[in-house]
Amino acid sequence: MKRALAALLLLSACAGGPPTALPLPRNASLAARLAPAVSVLDSAIAAGAAPGAVLAVSIRGERFVYGTGHLGLTDSTRPDGGTLYDMASLTKVIALTTLAMMAVEEGRLDLDAPVIRYLPDFARGAGDKAAVRIRDLLLHDSGLPAGRPLWRESLVREGGILRSVTTDLAAPPGTRMVYSDLGAITLTAVLESLYHERIDRLFAERIARPLGLTRMRYLPPKSWRHAIAPTERDPWRGRMLRGEVHDENTAHLDGVSGHAGLFGSAEDLLRFGEWTLAGALGRAAIQGPPVPTSFATWTRRQDTPTGSSRALGWDTPSGISSAGTIMGASSYGHTGFTGTSIWVDPGCETVIVLLTNRVHPTRNTPAFGLIRGTVADAVMRAAFPGSPPRAATPP
Repeated sequence: MKRALAALLLLSACAGGPPTALPLPRNASLAARLAPAVSVLDSAIAAGAAPGAVLAVSIRGERFVYGTGHLGLTDSTRPDGGTLYDMASLTKVIALTTLAMMAVEEGRLDLDAPVIRYLPDFARGAGDKAAVRIRDLLLHDSGLPAGRPLWRESLVREGGILRSVTTDLAAPPGTRMVYSDLGAITLTAVLESLYHERIDRLFAERIARPLGLTRMRYLPPKSWRHAIAPTERDPWRGRMLRGEVHDENTAHLDGVSGHAGLFGSAEDLLRFGEWTLAGALGRAAIQGPPVPTSFATWTRRQDTPTGSSRALGWDTPSGISSAGTIMGASSYGHTGFTGTSIWVDPGCETVIVLLTNRVHPTRNTPAFGLIRGTVADAVMRAAFPGSPPRAATPP
C-alpha cells in the first residue's frame, strides 16, 4: 500500500501539476522549460566550480544538451554535446556493471557464487575471502579496502590486477560498505576470465557498437585529443593530462579497467541512460542490444546489513545526494571523481547527465561542492514545477 501511494505521488509530481502552475505552455520546447536550470549551471561555472560543463537531459524521449564555460586553461573552446570527458567511476556502471548484468543474463555468472569459483587466486590474502560473493563486489561490501597504489607496486597490468585480487580483507564480508576500486578491479578480472577478452574490447563489442556510442571508448586515439576536456596537471606523470585517464591505477592497468578508463560525450551518455531507462520501465530498447530482463532489480536499493544506499553496481538517492532532493526514490545513478554524473528517474522518465572536468588544473576544487545535486534539482523544478521533495525510499 505504501509503495502504491508513493508511486501515485511521484507520478503526480512528474505530471507537473495543473497547467496553470506551469511557467510556460505545455508545448514549450524543453530548452525553454529548462532555462532556469541553465542559469544555475552558468552561475556555478562562472563561480569557478569547473572550467566548463555539459548538461544533457532527456524527458520522455525529448532531449536537451547545453555546454557552458571552456575546455581548459589554454583552450577557450566551449564544450558541447560531442566533447569527450574522462568518465572516471561512471565506467563502473556504463561498462563493468552492464557487462556483469549481461553475463548473469547469459548464465555465465552467478551473483551469489563465491568469487573464488571464477578467480582461485582471490583466496590468497587475509580474511574470509572464500565467503565473498560476486554480489558483494557490486555492493561494495566485500570487505576489500577502498584502494591501494598499484602504480607504485607493480610493473605490468597483470601484476596490478593480481595485487588487487590478492589484497587482504579489511572487514568481514557483508558487514560494512566501503566504496572499493579494488572490488571493481576484481570483478573486471572475473569478466575478462569468463570471456577471455579485455574489458575494453568487451565494452566496444557488446555495448558501444550495438548502442551506436561512437564517442565513448577506452584509450581514445590522439586524433581525438582536441575534442577531449583536459583533467589534472599530474605530478606522477609530470604533465597535464588530456586524453589520458586521470585515475593513476587505471593508467597503470594500461588505461583499461572496470573501475575507470572510459572517455565519452554527453550525447552518448544520454543515449546509454535512455537505454537503461527502457530496462527500468520494462520496455524494449529502441536501439542497441536487448536490455537484460532483470535490469530493474539491479537498480533497486538492496536490503543489506550495512544499510547503504547501494544497488547492484548502481547507487540510489540518499540524504544530500548528487541526485538532488527531488528525483524519485526509484532513481538510480552514479558519479565520477573527475566531476561527472548520470541520474535516471524512471517515474518521471528522465535522464540527467552532467559532465565537467572539475579536476582541471587540480583536483583541489572546493567550489565544485554540491553542484551536481543543485543542477539536478534545478532541472526537476524547471521540468516539473511543483515537484515535492523526494519521499522516503520504498522498502
